[in-house]
Amino acid sequence: MVLALMLVLPIASIVLDDAPLSAVLVGTWFVFWAVGIRLLLAGIRQIVQPRYTAKTILGIESDDSLVLVRELGFANVAIGCIGAASLVVDGWWKPAAIAGAIFYGLAGINHTRHPGRNRLQNIAMVSDLFIAVVLSVALLASL
Repeated sequence: MVLALMLVLPIASIVLDDAPLSAVLVGTWFVFWAVGIRLLLAGIRQIVQPRYTAKTILGIESDDSLVLVRELGFANVAIGCIGAASLVVDGWWKPAAIAGAIFYGLAGINHTRHPGRNRLQNIAMVSDLFIAVVLSVALLASL
């Protein structure tokens, strides 16, 4: 799912789009899939099943973290809605890309600080840093 939302679907959308290749085209599709759809889906799961994120991804056994994971889910849904809507609302891809680049960049850096990362944390770290770079490059190239 992460590979599809962070790489396969954005690239397929770019290839299938009739517009010429540009930073705006790349930014538009990566924002829609990686910021919009991925964060929207992750947020919904964190709200409905906070234990999955806490235990499986973060390795936190205590139920004390579930309130915070739900709060993270609310933030992910909010950012995801903006990213998804950026496909149809002119001018929204750049602010969504800025929010996404900051969020994914900081999350990716935070993952690097955990030496005992599990496989899912490694996937999250690599995909977070990758998207932060793609969004940053698209934003800079679009200036």
